[in-house]
Parts: sequence; C-alpha cells; structure tokens
Amino acid sequence: MTTFAELNLNPLLLTALEQAGHTTPTPIQAQAIPPALQGRDILGIAQTGTGKTAAFALPILHLLAEGGGRPPRGGCRVLVLSPTRELASQIAESFKSYGRHMGFSVATVFGGVGHVPQQRALARGVDVLVATPGRLVDHMQTRHARLDMTEVLVLDEADQMLDQGFFPVINKIVAQVPKERRTMFFSATMPPAIAKLADVMLKEPVRVEVTPVATTAERVNQKVIILDGAAKRGVLAGILRAEGVGRVLIFARTKHGADKIVKSLEEDGLRANAIHGNKGQSQRERALAEFKAGRAPILVATDIAARGIDVPEVTHVIQHELPEVPETYVHRIGRTARAGASGQAIALVAPDEVGLLRAIERTTRQKIDSEDRRANPTIPLNDKATPTRPQRGRGGAPQQQHRQPKRDHGGHQGARSDHGDRHESRGPGRPAQEQRSFVKPMGDGGRKRPASPGNSSGRSFMARGR
Repeated sequence: MTTFAELNLNPLLLTALEQAGHTTPTPIQAQAIPPALQGRDILGIAQTGTGKTAAFALPILHLLAEGGGRPPRGGCRVLVLSPTRELASQIAESFKSYGRHMGFSVATVFGGVGHVPQQRALARGVDVLVATPGRLVDHMQTRHARLDMTEVLVLDEADQMLDQGFFPVINKIVAQVPKERRTMFFSATMPPAIAKLADVMLKEPVRVEVTPVATTAERVNQKVIILDGAAKRGVLAGILRAEGVGRVLIFARTKHGADKIVKSLEEDGLRANAIHGNKGQSQRERALAEFKAGRAPILVATDIAARGIDVPEVTHVIQHELPEVPETYVHRIGRTARAGASGQAIALVAPDEVGLLRAIERTTRQKIDSEDRRANPTIPLNDKATPTRPQRGRGGAPQQQHRQPKRDHGGHQGARSDHGDRHESRGPGRPAQEQRSFVKPMGDGGRKRPASPGNSSGRSFMARGR
C-alpha cells in the first residue's frame, strides 16, 4: 500500500488529504482502514505519533457519507472518547480537516469550559462527538446527551483512559450505546487489562499491531541517571541548560509535583509551565501555545494531561519520577523522536525507584544505559548514548509488572476536576481487583437493537449490516 487512493476512500476525503499534503498512509492506517471500511471492529495497537487518528477518522467519514442520514437531536452518530481535553480537541480538528468538503458536524465535550455551548451543540445533534468521559456523563445525567442512536464508538488511548480511573464512567457510557454498533479501540500499548476489556466490548475484531507491545521508539536515545532524590533539582537544571536542548517535556507523577517542579525551575532562572487536571482550560491552552511557540520551551505535565500534546520539535523527554505502570514509560518517551526525528529520553531515578526501572526494562525487553551519580551529581551529562534496542530474554515475552499508582497528595483522589475531567489517579481505598472490573457483559452478548419508531433521521450506514 503506497497511496491513500489505493484504499478506495471517498474522493472528497482524497481531495482533503491531498490538500493537507498527505499521500502515503502510515502502517497503522494501511492495515486498519480496509477492515474498518468493511464494517469490522478494530483493535489497533501503535505507538503515539503513528497516525492512529486518521486510521479511524477516515473510514468513519467514508461510511457516514456512504450511508447518508442525519444526526439525532440531542445525540450523535459517532462517539469518540478521549482521556484529555487536549487530545479531544486534536481529534476533532482532524475530523474537521479530513471532512472539510463533506459537511459533517463535529463537536467537543470536555471539562474546564461552560456547559451551555455544549448543550446547544448536542441539542441540534452532531455527526461526530469527541468527548472526555467525565463531562459526557454530566450531560447524560442532565438529559442533554443521548447515546441510543450512536452507530460507532471509538476509544482512543484506551489503555491510559482506563488506567487513570475512568472505569465507572466508561461503564455508564457503554450501557447507553446500542449493542448493534461498530467499535474501535486504539492504544499505544496492550496490557492484559485492555485485552480483557476488548473481549467484552469488541465483536470478532481485527487486531492491527504495527509495533510489538511495549516496544520503545527506535530513534529515541534513552538514558537513566541514578541519584539521590535531593539532587534531582540541580541535575535537572544542568540538563536544561546543556547545548542542543530545545523544547523539553518533563513528566511528574502528581499535579502537586508538577507545580513544585515549575516553581523550582523558575527560581533557577528557567521559564516553564505546568499542565495537569487542576489547571483551567484557558491555562492549559496558554501553556501549550507557549510551549509550541517556544516562548516557554519547558512543559511539566502529568501523564494524562500529556495526551494530546503533539509537538514534533520536542528534543528531550525527562522523567522526574518513573511511572508506576511500566507501559506508561513507552507513552512518555514517545513524545520525542516524532515525524522521523531523533530525540533524547532521560530518567532521573532515585534509589527507591530502581525497582520501577527494572520492571520497565523487563517490560520493554531492553537494558537502558544508566549512570550512577550518587557520588558526584554535578558531573556533566553525556547525551550521546546510543539508541537502545529491544532484547528478548529466554522464554520470549517478558514478565510484566503492574503497580498501583501512588496517591496524589495534591488533590482529592477520585474526585472530578475541571467540571468533568478526572484526576490522574484512581480513587482511594479501592482494591486492585475491583478496579480491574470493566464493562459488564451486555445482555446475551448480542448486538442487535430493536427498530426505533422515533428514528426518522434517514438511512444509517449501519443499516447495511455487519
């Protein structure tokens, strides 16, 4: 597959792709679009920055045009769920760009902004709704959103969305979506929890996997610096002042920790912004705009807030703390080395985080180049480490470890933030087994929905059958 024209997409889509300068599909697009056009459920696994959005947006727009029909008042024909506002906005813009000549309506629903404009958009009905789960449930509870006419359900960044405590709201949403639908999952990693959820929600899906599970980007030079926790501030400032450092994305484990890092950097004369769930929408948009423009080239983020940050010029990803879940490491370093560029990924590891490092190495099947600075934390950093390559041990696939994220002491656990988005960690006191419970089995497992006498919106592309 060398061109989009070979995929037999709607000519209006091909025109929009050509105008945007896109002629050749990425591997995930080339493999996912043909079965999606046939109406198959899709389980797609690909690293961030590989074109997952187009892999589901293009076939959806094609099928909407082919099937005809109008969106139901108060509802949508296509529902795309996203873990963050930034990613939701990015997905919506992609739908608008690809469908610019097709006339389909696209709307977003997420927290941090007023309810009324979203209610008005829903009242008219939209072809494509991109939403964060928390705010969507808000509209469902106030009867401003209905999902009983939804034809396609997409979960983007499914692993991160479910790992960050969205289980209850995902259950509520799926319970309102018709069983007779098309479902697409797209994710950068495939931990066992997501595989279990896919078994429940997807019907005979086509699995599309363009990279091995939990494999890190090949063009990322990875390095670990082992040091005492108190030395992290000085070492971080030294890295940021080094030659060749451009835009830098720093990951913090908690919202409070992100704000603390920004404060220390400003005290050291380095301009930075933080982006996380406790920030208002205008603050998040301003921080991201300054980051993209280079006015504040250092952005400190929590994992969930970083979804949707698609800036190809990120030269360095620095992990101030390692993540509790090994697969999250893959997500983080995927923020650099995008669009064919190379990048640096540096992890600052305190002695009590070495166990997390070993779990990451087992999961990614590689030994990461490390430097022990506990004796002398001020020695210069050598950024010329060679890219690490996956290494399989005896027995094939590595043993994976999943740890429960620590509590975020900067906010109340499990509560909503920004009027509908969830905090970056799970609620307190919930046992691990309970939190791995997913969507309940839907009836007898069938998908057929009864004919609705109120559906006069026109012929749906679902009417053609699976």
